[in-house]
Amino acid sequence: MRQAIAALAFGWSLSACATVPPAEPEWELVWSDEFDMADIDRTKWDFDIDCWGGANDERQCYTDHARNARIEDGVLVIEAHEEETTGPAIPIHRRKPGVKVPVDTKPYTSARMVTRGKAAWQYGKIEVRAQLPQGQGTWPAIWMMPEHDAYGLWALSGEIDVMEAVNLGVPCEGCPGGKENTILGTLHFGGEPPENALKGDEVPYPPVLSGYHVFGLEWSAERMVWTVDGKPFAIRTASEWYSDAAPGNRLAPFDQPFHLILNLAVGGRLPEGRGLGGFDPGDYPKRMKVDWVRIWQCAADPATGSACER
Repeated sequence: MRQAIAALAFGWSLSACATVPPAEPEWELVWSDEFDMADIDRTKWDFDIDCWGGANDERQCYTDHARNARIEDGVLVIEAHEEETTGPAIPIHRRKPGVKVPVDTKPYTSARMVTRGKAAWQYGKIEVRAQLPQGQGTWPAIWMMPEHDAYGLWALSGEIDVMEAVNLGVPCEGCPGGKENTILGTLHFGGEPPENALKGDEVPYPPVLSGYHVFGLEWSAERMVWTVDGKPFAIRTASEWYSDAAPGNRLAPFDQPFHLILNLAVGGRLPEGRGLGGFDPGDYPKRMKVDWVRIWQCAADPATGSACER
């Protein structure tokens, strides 16, 4: 089944377009940002500000500076720059009261925008229309984390990666067209490291190398379907995930509200261990551009979302 989906993804890649698909009658829009204001709407978004490196040896500090995230002509621009910055070495959600926060210095800056504390969802359809940067070491991502760690620390409470892409456009002998053009959709679950587990799919999608594309996830209690430009490229069911903290709950950990994250990481173990290997410091700044974000709920079955499953 999954191989067929991957083959289909490649088969329709030449005809796929980046136009916004019409809303299906069964889906109700419950949250959106069209980025049509002069500035980022701080009632909808917050910023992670740290030089943690995501526990992945990433090379950036995240800031809330307009240089790293801003609205331009109705589009959100998340921009990574080569510039040395010092900041907290521990992210805000891992800091302990009364414990001094160490600092670190990184050679790049970027932005990680979050809806944490402002909006979170349990089941629904998440869609983001975005244009992705290219180059060895680039790592744009659209993903979700639990609003509350109901089952414990990562990965007991789960992580949903709607879309990740690394090293887009670099030479790749095994890729259609000879350039890296794959997109990934992944779940993280299980226990705390080293007992964490993941399930993911990676498919070639050559159109991702130019223009905007709609990256999506249709999430119900029993099933998740990853899409690009409205077409499915991966499916996971509840039989494939679990939380060590809730062995009797077959839906855990993905039965809780999750908030949305948009970010552009610089380097890190995943991109630097793939593609050409290492990190290419040339051609900065790099830009991830987001046209809109839309969150839908299954109007007929908001409690589980099952009535809107494909």
